[in-house]
Amino acid sequence: MAYRSEFYAFDQEKIVPIVIRNYTKEDFDELIQIQAECFPPPFPSELWWNKEQLTNHVTLFPEGALCVEVGGELAGSITGVCVLFDPAYPSHTWEDITDNGYIRNHNRQGNTLYIVDISVRPKFRKLGLGKCMMQSMYQVVIQLRLDRLLGGGRMPGYHKVADHLTPNQYIDAVIKGEMKDPVISFLLKCGRTPVSIIGDYLEDEESLHHAVLMEWKNPFK
Repeated sequence: MAYRSEFYAFDQEKIVPIVIRNYTKEDFDELIQIQAECFPPPFPSELWWNKEQLTNHVTLFPEGALCVEVGGELAGSITGVCVLFDPAYPSHTWEDITDNGYIRNHNRQGNTLYIVDISVRPKFRKLGLGKCMMQSMYQVVIQLRLDRLLGGGRMPGYHKVADHLTPNQYIDAVIKGEMKDPVISFLLKCGRTPVSIIGDYLEDEESLHHAVLMEWKNPFK
């Protein structure tokens, strides 16, 4: 089912039109450019989206391939995949659960919408687009009657305090408001709640390779 939502956001006092919709093959070049802007060098360019991955997104699970436009300009995207998740066995890596971003493991009988990636162009990051796209994915969860939305959140502030805090202590401090983390605090504002800490989730020196598995439960299930 096609997704399209039109609304307005405020850029200080300026009102700007916003559209969230499914991305298509016509958007691929711009989506790759957005990745380049969001993950500039020294981040390796081979880890940006490639056209094979994007083609899989729009053919295997188009419902989970959403982008956002600001005044007609593509400003960001969010991508998901359906998986069968057992809360009793939460540990996994990003590569395994997303098929390294190719989502060939997409499971139409899955119970969970797993977030593969979310990116917003730096110049648009004050508009709250990330939260808007996340809320759109919650609507997809409800439409598809899934149990939850799930994803591993990086904790890039952790390396600054890792000498005296464990990952769990760090997340507890963020939840209590004693610290702020660029990613985890954002996900909390989006309504996501922590499930568990996962080690060796992703090659990520800032997070010391940890991630926080965070979910949003379908309130109608």
